[in-house]
Amino acid sequence: MLTVDHHLPKARACRILGLSRTAFYRPKQDRLERDRPVIDVLQEIIDRRPRWGFWKCFDRIRLDGHGFNHKRVHRVYCDLKLNMKRRIRKRLPDRPRQPLDHSQGLNLTWSLDFMRDTLYDGRAFRTLNVIDEGNREALRIEVGTSISAIRLQRVMNELIEVYGKPRAIRLDNGPEMTAQSFVEWAERQNIALRFIQPGKPNQNAFIERFNKSYRQEVLDANLFNTLAEVQAATDDWIEDYNLNRPHDALGRVPPAQYLPCLQTPNLSTSNLYT
Repeated sequence: MLTVDHHLPKARACRILGLSRTAFYRPKQDRLERDRPVIDVLQEIIDRRPRWGFWKCFDRIRLDGHGFNHKRVHRVYCDLKLNMKRRIRKRLPDRPRQPLDHSQGLNLTWSLDFMRDTLYDGRAFRTLNVIDEGNREALRIEVGTSISAIRLQRVMNELIEVYGKPRAIRLDNGPEMTAQSFVEWAERQNIALRFIQPGKPNQNAFIERFNKSYRQEVLDANLFNTLAEVQAATDDWIEDYNLNRPHDALGRVPPAQYLPCLQTPNLSTSNLYT
């Protein structure tokens, strides 16, 4: 203290510190003892009714005749770690069941989904996967730390420029897909959005099976340091997947080789890789 170490008068030391002499001479109070009445009352209520929240406890305290201020009671309530997290049930949209019909042509229905993984240093990243249900061809896998609804629209516009416009898109209820901007984009493009029912990934089974192959053969098989490495490995895998990898559901031929078997006005996309 200034009064002890520098032998200053108490009045001068208070002026230097900007402290009033009233506060200097005020006796120290034990905060725990001062709040002891509130603590005892709260603990008595919580012992008998552990699921009560703050306001029920405060109302009971007032009904019992105690005149504690609600701010004081709330401070003690929080100091005792009695404040419970609110359990808010997530409201899921009511969606009609989407039958998993096999499209008998190209560019009729696209499926898209998001995946999550981490780089070697622990940084998280996401991928946006898009396939054509007609021949299970991988149209695009976009890699990024964050893929917003705006970026989703940009990717879809780029795919439309290359492959043309699909009639419908099958997708789940993620925030990017249910965003108002993306829904309005689909309406402007005259593309139907087939949202699957919440908790029913089997209604989007084509992209789910594709995701399994991508995870096993790329994400789980490699350690990546940068997003550029992920994107490069992904692009190489997409080319191999479309041109060389036999697909059991397509008669054990790659998606690009299955194209002539479908009645479609679209050109074969196999020339995109040659």
